[in-house]
Amino acid sequence: MTASKILLLIIDGVGDRPCACLGNKTPLQAASLPNLDRLAREGICGIMDPIAPGIRAGSDTSHLSLLGYPPQKYYTGRGPLEAAGCGIKMEPGMIGFRANYATLDDNGMVIDRRAGRISDTTEISAAIKNGVDLLKYGVKIEFKPGTGHRAALSLKGKGLSPAVSTNDPKKNGVIPHVIVPEDESEAAKFTAEVCNEFVRQSTAILKNHPVNLARKAGGEMPANVVLIRGAGEMGVYEPFEEKHGLSGSVVASAALIAGIGSSVGLERIPVFPTTPLDEQVKIVCSELQKKDFVLFNVKNADEYGHDGKAVEKKEFLEEVDAAILPFLSLSDVMIAVCGDHSTPCSIKDHSADPVPLIIRGDGARIDSVTSYDEISCAAGGMCRILGGSLMPILLDLIDKTHKYGA
Repeated sequence: MTASKILLLIIDGVGDRPCACLGNKTPLQAASLPNLDRLAREGICGIMDPIAPGIRAGSDTSHLSLLGYPPQKYYTGRGPLEAAGCGIKMEPGMIGFRANYATLDDNGMVIDRRAGRISDTTEISAAIKNGVDLLKYGVKIEFKPGTGHRAALSLKGKGLSPAVSTNDPKKNGVIPHVIVPEDESEAAKFTAEVCNEFVRQSTAILKNHPVNLARKAGGEMPANVVLIRGAGEMGVYEPFEEKHGLSGSVVASAALIAGIGSSVGLERIPVFPTTPLDEQVKIVCSELQKKDFVLFNVKNADEYGHDGKAVEKKEFLEEVDAAILPFLSLSDVMIAVCGDHSTPCSIKDHSADPVPLIIRGDGARIDSVTSYDEISCAAGGMCRILGGSLMPILLDLIDKTHKYGA
């Protein structure tokens, strides 16, 4: 029997390096992972370079690669993908930006780049969307809140360019930067002017907005400036179903990953960072009853890596392991488990270390690996592959590929 569906479980930032606080084990090695270990025993394992050996992959470029869209061809910047993930309908040629709310003091200096980690920006985001007017430039904006202090901005009009800088100083105690063109084109100069006008108008709207006045009165940081970065022009993506012959969904609480999925034509199934993992797993199982492919991204391991919290990363991986128990009883499904990159707690950033990979399902050759971790999987029958090879391998295992040659 051959499986006919694919579940791609990406544990964001799962890979790591030996951690002294864990007895020089990685969080995966130190964790108790009976369900992931069972998948490893029942499947074929290996390690994978999401893009290529020695390349530190971003979550954006790596997910494109794993979905079969070479980032060298398709990647145009994080901004438009983040905007799509926040619910903005991005069309080819639109310019997208990542954004976040921050707090300025009375002297115009950034004192908190996350505005006290404000949790709900729906009202102030609507005020910006409805209040900022760039029609004198022939430009329309879309502005949507993301999770917490995050948001996204898009610009639509003629003569725009993604070659502009950011107003984000990336640290506190300084004034936001003036946005400048990053090349000599008239389009870049024009876009920088448009962006600075957006910042000017949005700051004026936020200054005396009732939400911020109430936050100040309550001793909280006002969200009184928008910092934008990651400009990119929305590209053209061959629809996933046309490219791979599979209908599909994306289940991801991270706006970026949801945006990547929806940009390539996967149906976005809304979940949030507060949605319990076991509920997300139920949603995935439900989608697999209707679709041929589901991309399921689980985020928090990456955040613990960035924060250097090895013990918490280990404990979260154990939570993931417990939550995915229902996946073990799925029938007719080829399950792939991997990371999009490594996020070692020792460097608090992405690294180029390969990530461990499991492929389990009817038709997959079973090797001798019995544990899911970076070292055990390196001895598996899949050996070491590139992220761009993952979808072709999975498609072949469900008999969806065509012979090359006679």
